[in-house]
Amino acid sequence: MGKPTGFKEIDRQDRVYAPAAERVKNYNEFVVPLTEDDVRKQGARCMDCGIPYCHTGCPVNNIIPDWNDLVYQGDWRSAIDVLHSTNNFPEFTGRICPAPCEEACTLNITDRPVTIKTIECAIIDRAWEEGWVVPQIAPHKTGNRVAVVGSGPAGLACAQQLARAGHQIVVFEKNARIGGLLRYGIPDFKMEKHLIDSRMAQMQAEGVEFRPNSHVGVNVDAKKLYEEFDAVVLTGGAEVPRPLGVPGSDLDGVHFAMKFLTQQNRRVADEQITDNEHILAGGKHVVVIGGGDTGSDCIGTSNRHGAKSITQLEILPQPPEREDKGLTWPDWPLKLRTSSSHLEGCDRDWAVNTKSVKGKDGKVTALELVRVDWAKDTDGRMKMKEVPGSEFEIPADLVLLAMGFIHPEHDGMVKDLAVDLDDRGNVKANTEDYKTSVDKVFVAGDMRRGQSLVVWAIREGRQCARAVDEFLTGSTRLPR
Repeated sequence: MGKPTGFKEIDRQDRVYAPAAERVKNYNEFVVPLTEDDVRKQGARCMDCGIPYCHTGCPVNNIIPDWNDLVYQGDWRSAIDVLHSTNNFPEFTGRICPAPCEEACTLNITDRPVTIKTIECAIIDRAWEEGWVVPQIAPHKTGNRVAVVGSGPAGLACAQQLARAGHQIVVFEKNARIGGLLRYGIPDFKMEKHLIDSRMAQMQAEGVEFRPNSHVGVNVDAKKLYEEFDAVVLTGGAEVPRPLGVPGSDLDGVHFAMKFLTQQNRRVADEQITDNEHILAGGKHVVVIGGGDTGSDCIGTSNRHGAKSITQLEILPQPPEREDKGLTWPDWPLKLRTSSSHLEGCDRDWAVNTKSVKGKDGKVTALELVRVDWAKDTDGRMKMKEVPGSEFEIPADLVLLAMGFIHPEHDGMVKDLAVDLDDRGNVKANTEDYKTSVDKVFVAGDMRRGQSLVVWAIREGRQCARAVDEFLTGSTRLPR
Protein backbone atom coordinates (compact mmCIF):
# COMPACT_ATOMS: atom_id res chain seq x y z
CA MET A 1 0.00 0.00 0.00
CA GLY A 2 1.84 3.06 -1.29
CA LYS A 3 -0.12 5.84 0.41
CA PRO A 4 -1.97 4.78 3.58
CA THR A 5 -3.93 8.04 3.74
CA GLY A 6 -4.62 8.31 0.00
CA PHE A 7 -8.30 7.40 0.28
CA LYS A 8 -8.76 10.20 2.83
CA GLU A 9 -6.81 12.88 1.00
CA ILE A 10 -7.75 12.29 -2.65
CA ASP A 11 -11.27 12.49 -4.08
CA ARG A 12 -12.56 10.02 -6.63
CA GLN A 13 -11.98 11.32 -10.16
CA ASP A 14 -13.03 9.35 -13.21
CA ARG A 15 -12.92 9.68 -16.96
CA VAL A 16 -15.46 11.97 -18.60
CA TYR A 17 -17.28 11.90 -21.93
CA ALA A 18 -16.91 14.20 -24.90
CA PRO A 19 -20.03 16.40 -25.27
CA ALA A 20 -23.08 14.46 -26.46
CA ALA A 21 -23.76 16.91 -29.29
CA GLU A 22 -20.32 16.17 -30.73
CA ARG A 23 -19.98 12.45 -30.08
CA VAL A 24 -23.25 11.48 -31.77
CA LYS A 25 -21.82 12.74 -35.08
CA ASN A 26 -19.52 9.72 -35.40
CA TYR A 27 -18.84 6.18 -34.17
CA ASN A 28 -15.51 6.84 -32.46
CA GLU A 29 -14.78 6.20 -28.80
CA PHE A 30 -15.49 9.33 -26.79
CA VAL A 31 -14.19 8.65 -23.28
CA VAL A 32 -11.60 11.27 -22.29
CA PRO A 33 -8.68 9.59 -20.46
CA LEU A 34 -7.23 10.92 -17.24
CA THR A 35 -3.71 12.31 -17.22
CA GLU A 36 -0.93 10.05 -15.95
CA ASP A 37 -0.69 12.08 -12.75
CA ASP A 38 -4.43 11.77 -12.11
CA VAL A 39 -4.38 8.01 -12.74
CA ARG A 40 -1.54 7.62 -10.25
CA LYS A 41 -3.50 9.62 -7.68
CA GLN A 42 -6.49 7.34 -8.17
CA GLY A 43 -4.23 4.33 -7.64
CA ALA A 44 -3.11 5.91 -4.37
CA ARG A 45 -6.71 5.79 -3.13
CA CYS A 46 -6.66 1.97 -2.97
CA MET A 47 -6.68 0.83 0.65
CA ASP A 48 -5.05 -2.57 -0.04
CA CYS A 49 -7.72 -4.11 2.19
CA GLY A 50 -6.82 -7.11 4.32
CA ILE A 51 -9.74 -8.82 2.60
CA PRO A 52 -9.88 -7.19 -0.86
CA TYR A 53 -13.57 -7.39 -1.68
CA CYS A 54 -12.83 -6.13 -5.21
CA HIS A 55 -11.60 -9.68 -5.83
CA THR A 56 -15.04 -11.07 -5.06
CA GLY A 57 -16.55 -8.78 -7.69
CA CYS A 58 -14.01 -9.59 -10.43
CA PRO A 59 -14.73 -12.82 -12.36
CA VAL A 60 -11.23 -12.91 -13.90
CA ASN A 61 -9.61 -12.64 -10.44
CA ASN A 62 -7.63 -9.50 -11.25
CA ILE A 63 -5.02 -8.75 -8.58
CA ILE A 64 -6.38 -5.24 -8.26
CA PRO A 65 -4.65 -3.79 -5.16
CA ASP A 66 -1.24 -4.83 -6.54
CA TRP A 67 -1.53 -3.03 -9.85
CA ASN A 68 -3.22 -0.05 -8.22
CA ASP A 69 -0.13 0.34 -6.04
CA LEU A 70 2.27 -0.20 -8.94
CA VAL A 71 0.55 2.56 -10.90
CA TYR A 72 0.79 4.90 -7.90
CA GLN A 73 4.51 4.09 -7.67
CA GLY A 74 4.91 4.79 -11.40
CA ASP A 75 5.94 1.21 -12.21
CA TRP A 76 3.68 0.78 -15.23
CA ARG A 77 5.80 -2.00 -16.71
CA SER A 78 5.24 -4.25 -13.70
CA ALA A 79 1.59 -3.21 -13.56
CA ILE A 80 0.85 -4.65 -17.02
CA ASP A 81 2.57 -7.91 -16.10
CA VAL A 82 0.35 -8.28 -13.02
CA LEU A 83 -2.73 -7.32 -15.02
CA HIS A 84 -1.94 -9.76 -17.84
CA SER A 85 -1.37 -12.57 -15.33
CA THR A 86 -5.15 -12.86 -14.88
CA ASN A 87 -6.67 -11.12 -17.90
CA ASN A 88 -5.73 -11.73 -21.54
CA PHE A 89 -7.61 -8.70 -22.85
CA PRO A 90 -7.77 -5.78 -20.38
CA GLU A 91 -8.30 -3.36 -23.27
CA PHE A 92 -11.70 -5.03 -23.78
CA THR A 93 -12.71 -5.19 -20.12
CA GLY A 94 -11.36 -1.69 -19.45
CA ARG A 95 -13.90 -0.41 -21.94
CA ILE A 96 -17.01 -2.58 -21.83
CA CYS A 97 -17.02 -4.34 -18.44
CA PRO A 98 -19.64 -2.87 -16.04
CA ALA A 99 -16.98 -3.00 -13.29
CA PRO A 100 -18.47 -5.24 -10.58
CA CYS A 101 -15.08 -4.81 -8.88
CA GLU A 102 -15.94 -1.17 -8.16
CA GLU A 103 -19.30 -2.11 -6.69
CA ALA A 104 -17.42 -4.47 -4.34
CA CYS A 105 -14.73 -1.91 -3.43
CA THR A 106 -14.68 -1.05 0.29
CA LEU A 107 -14.74 2.66 -0.58
CA ASN A 108 -18.03 2.09 -2.39
CA ILE A 109 -19.69 1.92 1.02
CA THR A 110 -19.49 5.73 0.84
CA ASP A 111 -20.10 5.84 -2.95
CA ARG A 112 -16.46 6.69 -3.69
CA PRO A 113 -14.92 3.46 -5.01
CA VAL A 114 -11.45 3.36 -6.51
CA THR A 115 -11.63 3.96 -10.29
CA ILE A 116 -10.47 0.40 -10.96
CA LYS A 117 -11.78 0.17 -14.53
CA THR A 118 -10.13 3.47 -15.50
CA ILE A 119 -6.78 2.42 -14.01
CA GLU A 120 -7.00 -0.95 -15.79
CA CYS A 121 -7.64 0.73 -19.12
CA ALA A 122 -4.81 3.21 -18.56
CA ILE A 123 -2.36 0.37 -17.85
CA ILE A 124 -3.10 -1.58 -21.01
CA ASP A 125 -3.36 1.47 -23.26
CA ARG A 126 0.08 2.57 -22.08
CA ALA A 127 1.42 -0.96 -22.55
CA TRP A 128 0.37 -0.91 -26.20
CA GLU A 129 1.89 2.54 -26.68
CA GLU A 130 5.20 1.49 -25.11
CA GLY A 131 5.41 -1.78 -27.06
CA TRP A 132 5.18 -3.97 -23.97
CA VAL A 133 2.47 -6.21 -25.44
CA VAL A 134 4.47 -8.78 -27.38
CA PRO A 135 3.88 -12.38 -28.49
CA GLN A 136 4.55 -15.04 -25.86
CA ILE A 137 5.64 -17.92 -28.02
CA ALA A 138 5.70 -21.38 -26.46
CA PRO A 139 9.28 -22.72 -26.27
CA HIS A 140 8.08 -26.28 -26.92
CA LYS A 141 5.27 -27.66 -29.09
CA THR A 142 3.12 -30.57 -27.94
CA GLY A 143 1.95 -31.73 -31.35
CA ASN A 144 -1.68 -31.61 -30.23
CA ARG A 145 -4.25 -29.85 -32.40
CA VAL A 146 -7.23 -28.06 -30.83
CA ALA A 147 -10.20 -26.55 -32.66
CA VAL A 148 -11.83 -23.56 -30.98
CA VAL A 149 -15.26 -22.83 -32.46
CA GLY A 150 -16.21 -19.19 -31.99
CA SER A 151 -13.95 -16.15 -31.75
CA GLY A 152 -15.64 -14.11 -29.03
CA PRO A 153 -13.84 -13.33 -25.75
CA ALA A 154 -14.19 -16.90 -24.42
CA GLY A 155 -12.80 -18.43 -27.60
CA LEU A 156 -9.97 -15.92 -27.93
CA ALA A 157 -8.91 -16.34 -24.29
CA CYS A 158 -9.00 -20.12 -24.56
CA ALA A 159 -7.08 -20.10 -27.84
CA GLN A 160 -4.34 -17.80 -26.56
CA GLN A 161 -3.80 -19.78 -23.37
CA LEU A 162 -3.61 -23.09 -25.23
CA ALA A 163 -1.22 -21.69 -27.84
CA ARG A 164 1.08 -20.49 -25.05
CA ALA A 165 0.99 -24.04 -23.65
CA GLY A 166 2.40 -25.28 -26.95
CA HIS A 167 -0.68 -26.65 -28.69
CA GLN A 168 -1.56 -25.98 -32.32
CA ILE A 169 -4.77 -23.92 -32.28
CA VAL A 170 -7.25 -23.25 -35.07
CA VAL A 171 -10.08 -20.79 -34.38
CA PHE A 172 -13.19 -21.21 -36.53
CA GLU A 173 -15.46 -18.18 -36.96
CA LYS A 174 -18.66 -18.12 -39.02
CA ASN A 175 -18.43 -14.39 -39.81
CA ALA A 176 -16.06 -12.67 -42.22
CA ARG A 177 -13.95 -11.23 -39.41
CA ILE A 178 -12.71 -12.40 -36.04
CA GLY A 179 -14.12 -11.17 -32.72
CA GLY A 180 -17.61 -12.56 -32.29
CA LEU A 181 -19.86 -10.26 -30.28
CA LEU A 182 -16.90 -7.95 -29.61
CA ARG A 183 -16.64 -7.32 -33.34
CA TYR A 184 -20.28 -7.34 -34.37
CA GLY A 185 -22.36 -6.65 -31.26
CA ILE A 186 -20.48 -3.96 -29.34
CA PRO A 187 -20.81 -0.55 -31.06
CA ASP A 188 -17.58 1.07 -32.18
CA PHE A 189 -18.29 4.10 -30.02
CA LYS A 190 -17.87 1.81 -27.00
CA MET A 191 -14.91 -0.18 -28.32
CA GLU A 192 -13.05 0.45 -31.57
CA LYS A 193 -12.18 -2.69 -33.48
CA HIS A 194 -8.48 -2.00 -34.04
CA LEU A 195 -8.10 -3.33 -30.50
CA ILE A 196 -9.24 -6.78 -31.68
CA ASP A 197 -6.95 -6.57 -34.72
CA SER A 198 -3.94 -5.86 -32.49
CA ARG A 199 -4.67 -8.91 -30.34
CA MET A 200 -5.18 -11.04 -33.45
CA ALA A 201 -1.71 -10.06 -34.69
CA GLN A 202 -0.20 -11.02 -31.33
CA MET A 203 -2.05 -14.35 -31.30
CA GLN A 204 -1.07 -15.17 -34.88
CA ALA A 205 2.56 -14.59 -33.94
CA GLU A 206 1.99 -17.02 -31.05
CA GLY A 207 0.84 -19.65 -33.54
CA VAL A 208 -2.96 -19.29 -33.53
CA GLU A 209 -4.59 -19.84 -36.93
CA PHE A 210 -7.82 -17.97 -37.63
CA ARG A 211 -10.34 -19.31 -40.14
CA PRO A 212 -13.16 -16.79 -40.76
CA ASN A 213 -16.17 -17.61 -42.95
CA SER A 214 -16.07 -21.08 -41.38
CA HIS A 215 -19.49 -21.90 -39.94
CA VAL A 216 -19.15 -25.22 -38.16
CA GLY A 217 -22.30 -27.22 -38.75
CA VAL A 218 -23.04 -25.34 -41.99
CA ASN A 219 -20.05 -25.08 -44.35
CA VAL A 220 -17.64 -26.93 -42.04
CA ASP A 221 -18.64 -30.46 -41.07
CA ALA A 222 -18.76 -30.76 -37.26
CA LYS A 223 -18.17 -34.51 -37.19
CA LYS A 224 -15.17 -34.22 -39.49
CA LEU A 225 -13.78 -31.48 -37.26
CA TYR A 226 -14.18 -33.81 -34.29
CA GLU A 227 -12.21 -36.51 -36.11
CA GLU A 228 -9.37 -34.23 -37.24
CA PHE A 229 -8.56 -32.54 -33.91
CA ASP A 230 -7.36 -33.87 -30.57
CA ALA A 231 -9.85 -31.64 -28.76
CA VAL A 232 -12.72 -29.33 -29.72
CA VAL A 233 -13.79 -26.32 -27.65
CA LEU A 234 -17.23 -24.82 -28.23
CA THR A 235 -17.36 -21.07 -27.52
CA GLY A 236 -20.10 -20.01 -29.91
CA GLY A 237 -22.08 -17.86 -27.48
CA ALA A 238 -25.81 -17.68 -26.73
CA GLU A 239 -27.30 -16.40 -29.96
CA VAL A 240 -31.01 -17.27 -29.88
CA PRO A 241 -32.81 -14.04 -28.92
CA ARG A 242 -35.86 -13.97 -26.68
CA PRO A 243 -38.92 -13.31 -28.89
CA LEU A 244 -41.65 -10.77 -28.15
CA GLY A 245 -44.42 -13.27 -28.81
CA VAL A 246 -47.40 -10.91 -29.22
CA PRO A 247 -49.73 -10.26 -32.16
CA GLY A 248 -48.04 -8.17 -34.83
CA SER A 249 -44.48 -9.20 -33.94
CA ASP A 250 -43.91 -10.23 -37.54
CA LEU A 251 -44.67 -6.78 -38.99
CA ASP A 252 -42.04 -5.02 -41.06
CA GLY A 253 -40.02 -2.74 -38.81
CA VAL A 254 -39.82 -5.13 -35.84
CA HIS A 255 -36.28 -6.49 -35.50
CA PHE A 256 -34.04 -8.18 -33.00
CA ALA A 257 -31.55 -5.71 -31.57
CA MET A 258 -28.45 -7.68 -32.53
CA LYS A 259 -29.35 -7.59 -36.21
CA PHE A 260 -29.61 -3.80 -35.98
CA LEU A 261 -26.31 -3.45 -34.14
CA THR A 262 -24.45 -5.91 -36.34
CA GLN A 263 -25.49 -4.08 -39.49
CA GLN A 264 -24.16 -0.79 -38.14
CA ASN A 265 -20.84 -2.32 -37.15
CA ARG A 266 -20.52 -3.70 -40.67
CA ARG A 267 -21.18 -0.23 -42.09
CA VAL A 268 -18.49 1.33 -39.93
CA ALA A 269 -16.05 -1.37 -41.09
CA ASP A 270 -17.06 -0.94 -44.77
CA GLU A 271 -18.12 -4.58 -44.69
CA GLN A 272 -20.82 -5.84 -47.02
CA ILE A 273 -24.33 -6.15 -45.57
CA THR A 274 -25.99 -9.21 -47.06
CA ASP A 275 -29.40 -8.76 -45.39
CA ASN A 276 -32.32 -7.96 -47.68
CA GLU A 277 -33.16 -4.85 -45.64
CA HIS A 278 -31.00 -2.13 -44.17
CA ILE A 279 -32.31 -1.34 -40.68
CA LEU A 280 -31.98 2.41 -40.16
CA ALA A 281 -33.41 4.63 -37.43
CA GLY A 282 -33.06 8.01 -39.11
CA GLY A 283 -36.26 10.11 -38.92
CA LYS A 284 -38.19 7.34 -37.17
CA HIS A 285 -39.99 6.85 -33.88
CA VAL A 286 -37.79 4.14 -32.36
CA VAL A 287 -38.94 1.92 -29.50
CA VAL A 288 -36.40 -0.28 -27.74
CA ILE A 289 -37.93 -3.11 -25.70
CA GLY A 290 -35.48 -4.19 -23.02
CA GLY A 291 -33.58 -2.17 -20.44
CA GLY A 292 -30.12 -3.80 -20.48
CA ASP A 293 -26.82 -3.01 -22.17
CA THR A 294 -27.99 -4.19 -25.58
CA GLY A 295 -30.97 -1.84 -25.38
CA SER A 296 -28.65 0.99 -24.39
CA ASP A 297 -26.44 0.25 -27.41
CA CYS A 298 -29.52 0.48 -29.64
CA ILE A 299 -30.26 3.92 -28.18
CA GLY A 300 -26.75 5.20 -28.87
CA THR A 301 -26.82 3.85 -32.41
CA SER A 302 -30.30 5.27 -33.08
CA ASN A 303 -29.16 8.69 -31.89
CA ARG A 304 -26.29 8.54 -34.36
CA HIS A 305 -28.72 7.60 -37.12
CA GLY A 306 -30.79 10.70 -36.34
CA ALA A 307 -33.93 9.09 -34.89
CA LYS A 308 -36.99 11.32 -34.52
CA SER A 309 -37.67 9.94 -31.03
CA ILE A 310 -36.37 7.06 -28.91
CA THR A 311 -38.32 5.30 -26.17
CA GLN A 312 -36.92 2.48 -24.06
CA LEU A 313 -39.40 0.15 -22.35
CA GLU A 314 -38.65 -2.15 -19.42
CA ILE A 315 -41.12 -4.69 -18.05
CA LEU A 316 -39.64 -4.51 -14.53
CA PRO A 317 -40.24 -1.63 -12.09
CA GLN A 318 -37.86 1.32 -12.02
CA PRO A 319 -35.02 0.45 -9.62
CA PRO A 320 -33.93 2.82 -6.86
CA GLU A 321 -31.40 5.50 -7.71
CA ARG A 322 -29.23 4.40 -4.80
CA GLU A 323 -29.00 0.93 -3.31
CA ASP A 324 -29.10 0.08 0.40
CA LYS A 325 -25.41 -0.66 0.97
CA GLY A 326 -26.16 -2.44 4.22
CA LEU A 327 -28.16 -5.04 2.30
CA THR A 328 -26.24 -5.31 -0.98
CA TRP A 329 -22.54 -4.50 -0.59
CA PRO A 330 -20.22 -6.07 -1.78
CA ASP A 331 -22.58 -7.84 -4.19
CA TRP A 332 -23.80 -6.41 -7.48
CA PRO A 333 -26.77 -4.20 -6.56
CA LEU A 334 -30.05 -3.53 -8.29
CA LYS A 335 -30.11 0.21 -8.90
CA LEU A 336 -30.89 2.69 -11.65
CA ARG A 337 -28.08 2.75 -14.20
CA THR A 338 -27.86 5.53 -16.76
CA SER A 339 -25.47 4.92 -19.64
CA SER A 340 -23.75 7.40 -21.94
CA SER A 341 -26.32 6.49 -24.59
CA HIS A 342 -29.18 7.41 -22.26
CA LEU A 343 -27.52 10.78 -21.70
CA GLU A 344 -27.52 11.39 -25.46
CA GLY A 345 -31.31 11.45 -25.41
CA CYS A 346 -34.21 9.05 -24.95
CA ASP A 347 -37.37 8.51 -22.91
CA ARG A 348 -37.41 5.62 -20.45
CA ASP A 349 -40.50 3.88 -19.08
CA TRP A 350 -40.71 1.06 -16.54
CA ALA A 351 -43.24 -1.61 -15.55
CA VAL A 352 -44.67 -1.67 -19.07
CA ASN A 353 -45.74 -4.77 -20.98
CA THR A 354 -46.37 -4.99 -24.73
CA LYS A 355 -49.84 -6.27 -25.62
CA SER A 356 -49.60 -6.08 -29.40
CA VAL A 357 -47.80 -4.47 -32.30
CA LYS A 358 -50.08 -2.44 -34.56
CA GLY A 359 -49.43 -1.76 -38.21
CA LYS A 360 -50.66 -0.57 -41.56
CA ASP A 361 -49.90 -2.09 -44.96
CA GLY A 362 -47.66 -4.65 -43.26
CA LYS A 363 -45.51 -2.06 -41.45
CA VAL A 364 -45.40 -1.26 -37.75
CA THR A 365 -47.06 2.01 -36.74
CA ALA A 366 -47.60 1.74 -32.97
CA LEU A 367 -47.30 -0.39 -29.86
CA GLU A 368 -50.24 -1.22 -27.64
CA LEU A 369 -48.98 -1.26 -24.05
CA VAL A 370 -50.24 -1.80 -20.52
CA ARG A 371 -48.77 -0.94 -17.14
CA VAL A 372 -48.04 -3.78 -14.73
CA ASP A 373 -47.56 -4.28 -11.00
CA TRP A 374 -45.16 -6.78 -9.47
CA ALA A 375 -45.96 -8.55 -6.21
CA LYS A 376 -44.98 -11.79 -4.48
CA ASP A 377 -47.31 -14.75 -4.86
CA THR A 378 -48.05 -17.35 -2.19
CA ASP A 379 -44.75 -19.11 -3.00
CA GLY A 380 -42.76 -15.92 -2.51
CA ARG A 381 -42.01 -15.46 -6.19
CA MET A 382 -42.46 -12.13 -7.93
CA LYS A 383 -45.45 -12.19 -10.26
CA MET A 384 -46.63 -9.65 -12.81
CA LYS A 385 -50.19 -8.39 -12.95
CA GLU A 386 -51.70 -5.90 -15.39
CA VAL A 387 -53.07 -2.67 -13.97
CA PRO A 388 -56.75 -2.42 -15.02
CA GLY A 389 -57.50 0.52 -17.27
CA SER A 390 -53.82 1.42 -17.80
CA GLU A 391 -53.66 0.54 -21.49
CA PHE A 392 -51.98 3.11 -23.74
CA GLU A 393 -50.39 3.39 -27.15
CA ILE A 394 -47.21 4.97 -28.50
CA PRO A 395 -46.12 5.55 -32.12
CA ALA A 396 -43.42 3.27 -33.51
CA ASP A 397 -41.75 3.08 -36.91
CA LEU A 398 -38.91 0.85 -35.73
CA VAL A 399 -39.12 -1.61 -32.83
CA LEU A 400 -35.89 -3.16 -31.56
CA LEU A 401 -36.17 -6.25 -29.37
CA ALA A 402 -33.40 -6.26 -26.76
CA MET A 403 -34.82 -8.72 -24.25
CA GLY A 404 -31.81 -10.97 -23.97
CA PHE A 405 -30.88 -14.39 -25.30
CA ILE A 406 -32.26 -17.75 -24.22
CA HIS A 407 -29.60 -20.27 -25.32
CA PRO A 408 -27.14 -21.12 -28.13
CA GLU A 409 -28.21 -22.23 -31.57
CA HIS A 410 -29.06 -25.93 -31.48
CA ASP A 411 -29.35 -26.60 -35.19
CA GLY A 412 -26.10 -27.50 -36.89
CA MET A 413 -23.04 -27.99 -34.71
CA VAL A 414 -24.72 -28.70 -31.37
CA LYS A 415 -27.04 -31.33 -32.82
CA ASP A 416 -24.35 -32.78 -35.06
CA LEU A 417 -22.01 -33.35 -32.11
CA ALA A 418 -24.93 -34.66 -29.99
CA VAL A 419 -23.77 -32.92 -26.81
CA ASP A 420 -26.14 -32.91 -23.85
CA LEU A 421 -28.00 -29.72 -22.93
CA ASP A 422 -28.98 -28.43 -19.51
CA ASP A 423 -32.53 -27.48 -18.52
CA ARG A 424 -32.07 -23.98 -19.97
CA GLY A 425 -30.93 -25.23 -23.36
CA ASN A 426 -27.22 -24.47 -22.87
CA VAL A 427 -24.48 -27.00 -23.60
CA LYS A 428 -24.05 -28.96 -20.38
CA ALA A 429 -20.71 -28.93 -18.55
CA ASN A 430 -19.35 -28.05 -15.11
CA THR A 431 -16.72 -25.46 -14.18
CA GLU A 432 -14.18 -28.02 -12.98
CA ASP A 433 -13.27 -29.64 -16.29
CA TYR A 434 -15.63 -27.92 -18.79
CA LYS A 435 -16.19 -31.29 -20.49
CA THR A 436 -19.36 -31.93 -22.42
CA SER A 437 -21.05 -35.32 -22.58
CA VAL A 438 -18.97 -36.12 -25.68
CA ASP A 439 -15.36 -37.22 -25.29
CA LYS A 440 -12.73 -34.55 -26.08
CA VAL A 441 -15.40 -31.86 -26.63
CA PHE A 442 -15.33 -28.92 -24.21
CA VAL A 443 -17.49 -25.82 -23.85
CA ALA A 444 -17.00 -22.37 -22.31
CA GLY A 445 -18.55 -18.92 -22.15
CA ASP A 446 -22.14 -18.00 -22.93
CA MET A 447 -22.69 -21.29 -24.76
CA ARG A 448 -22.29 -23.02 -21.38
CA ARG A 449 -23.42 -20.46 -18.76
CA GLY A 450 -25.93 -18.46 -20.79
CA GLN A 451 -25.91 -14.78 -21.65
CA SER A 452 -23.35 -13.02 -19.47
CA LEU A 453 -20.51 -10.47 -19.27
CA VAL A 454 -17.22 -10.25 -21.16
CA VAL A 455 -15.32 -10.88 -17.91
CA TRP A 456 -17.14 -14.16 -17.33
CA ALA A 457 -16.38 -15.21 -20.91
CA ILE A 458 -12.67 -14.52 -20.47
CA ARG A 459 -12.65 -16.35 -17.13
CA GLU A 460 -14.33 -19.44 -18.59
CA GLY A 461 -12.08 -19.40 -21.67
CA ARG A 462 -8.98 -19.38 -19.47
CA GLN A 463 -10.26 -22.07 -17.12
CA CYS A 464 -11.38 -24.23 -20.02
CA ALA A 465 -7.91 -23.92 -21.58
CA ARG A 466 -6.40 -25.27 -18.39
CA ALA A 467 -8.81 -28.22 -18.46
CA VAL A 468 -8.02 -28.96 -22.12
CA ASP A 469 -4.27 -28.74 -21.51
CA GLU A 470 -4.56 -31.20 -18.63
CA PHE A 471 -6.74 -33.51 -20.74
CA LEU A 472 -4.19 -33.54 -23.56
CA THR A 473 -0.95 -33.80 -21.55
CA GLY A 474 -1.93 -35.18 -18.15
CA SER A 475 -0.84 -32.06 -16.30
CA THR A 476 -0.92 -28.29 -16.74
CA ARG A 477 0.84 -25.13 -15.66
CA LEU A 478 -1.84 -22.83 -16.97
CA PRO A 479 -3.46 -20.70 -14.24
CA ARG A 480 -7.01 -21.34 -13.15
